Amino acid sequence: MAFTLKQHAPIQLQSNQLAVTLVDLRNPQQPAQASYRGNAPVYPASVVKLFYLVAAHRWLEDGKLPDTEELRRALRDMIVDSSNEATHYVIDVLTGTTSGPELPPAELEEWFYRRNAVNRFFASLSYTNINANRKPWCEGPYGREMQSVKTQKPGRNMLTTDATARLLTDIVTGQAVTPARSAEMLKLLARDPLKKIRAGCEPHQDVDFTAPGLPPGARYWAKAGWTSETRHDAAYLELPNGTKFVLVVFTTDHAHEREIIPTVVRKVIEGLK
Repeated sequence: MAFTLKQHAPIQLQSNQLAVTLVDLRNPQQPAQASYRGNAPVYPASVVKLFYLVAAHRWLEDGKLPDTEELRRALRDMIVDSSNEATHYVIDVLTGTTSGPELPPAELEEWFYRRNAVNRFFASLSYTNINANRKPWCEGPYGREMQSVKTQKPGRNMLTTDATARLLTDIVTGQAVTPARSAEMLKLLARDPLKKIRAGCEPHQDVDFTAPGLPPGARYWAKAGWTSETRHDAAYLELPNGTKFVLVVFTTDHAHEREIIPTVVRKVIEGLK
């Protein structure tokens, strides 16, 4: 497929470089879903933090985690600012593991079993084709983190747009945990499409992903992720005409093409009219 982008030549996206899932929530009792490569595992960048957020709230609800000010601060920084340092803290709290020097094989096996706690939780909810047991790194893992990447498969986090759309839909509709906790999560996911970002900064999840494709007056809640190779956004949108939907877009190999996700957003909005 080819998208004609403003101030760019058309970009040729190969069939394996885009995955999209749409959930139409105009009738929340009967959501309608459509997807393109929705069950294809893709490296999710920071979108995986949505899964850590929901797991934390589920275990807080069940009394499996202490509800501390530090955990609340880390959840906020993980989602609002996409802080990797905060995410590392959250994963350690969820799994009872820490980063550190290499471990002997038997200890590494036990460490890796505990590190898979979030995966086991989502598997119990029938999520498939996902892996959410790796900390996000900017410069690569060290010590036992590197050991696990080398010896355990899959070697990196993976999500599908279908699984991510399901999770976000459950947050929006108050089904991920209690409605009150789902509302807490939505507050962290709220984005401002008119936010002014200082020029020259790295991509900003408020304005550099879904936002440019929105009509005036639209509201949205989202978690974006990006690397030098990937550009993703998982968003819940409310349009001025009352249309509500979840849209998850994962791209690969076109991370610097900022118009791809907004173009998909515009085409979806046109199709929902």
